[in-house]
Amino acid sequence: MDPAFLIGIVLAFGSLYAMITLEHASLGALFLPAPMILVFGGTIAVGIASATMRDALSAVKALPRALRGDRRTASAVIEQIVGYAEKARAEGLLSLEQLAPDADDPFVRQALQSIADGTDAEELRMVLEDEISSAAARNRTASKFFATLGGYAPTVGIIGTVVSLTHVLEQLDTPDTLGPMIASAFVATLWGLLSANFMWLPIGNRLQRLAELELERMTLVMEGMLAVQAGSPPHHVGERLQALVSDRSAGKGAAKRESAPAPETVDA
Repeated sequence: MDPAFLIGIVLAFGSLYAMITLEHASLGALFLPAPMILVFGGTIAVGIASATMRDALSAVKALPRALRGDRRTASAVIEQIVGYAEKARAEGLLSLEQLAPDADDPFVRQALQSIADGTDAEELRMVLEDEISSAAARNRTASKFFATLGGYAPTVGIIGTVVSLTHVLEQLDTPDTLGPMIASAFVATLWGLLSANFMWLPIGNRLQRLAELELERMTLVMEGMLAVQAGSPPHHVGERLQALVSDRSAGKGAAKRESAPAPETVDA
């Protein structure tokens, strides 16, 4: 389990609690039912209205993944595929069918079964690429849904504040209560900004990052299984997959260097 999300959220709300304590503010004044119901309920409602029920359900199903993270590393994937290459080289491709039920990754299981069934390399690549595209679409839908909630939440909070201020203006004949009422009116805006930046946007961005890692892993599996099907020696399979991981990391570094501005030269 990757604890980054839980650590970040706990630190974020801990910082908020520290500020409230240092300012000697009332914590109970922030937990008002009416603005919280409007902000959370309204945000989720307009998020569903802007998508489909299938998108909303897909996003809810992705929540545990955002909390759990991705436990499969590139090194573990490479080690697993090299093991398949060793078995295929020693006992033949048909022996991989025995390993398919034990594979915990459905994508790996599908690749093993296809190889054992005698699928040719071109067709196998097409099948695996289609599965990668489908996974990318599912992940994109979930991350986009939470990013959409992060965009709606501040506006819904402002709506709640406007409604509360309208009620405040109706009570101008009781000036003693105006201060607490105005303070309560801005709680909706606070929860709109808080939920967007402390919850919805972090969840959406984390799901997007996990989707990128999953696509990289699936691409690694595809290339490795194609190499196994082609009968490549196990050490060649491992070296190729290691090179793919290294090239991907180097490519990101090179892209960052190219996007960086060139240093200014000073004429003597």
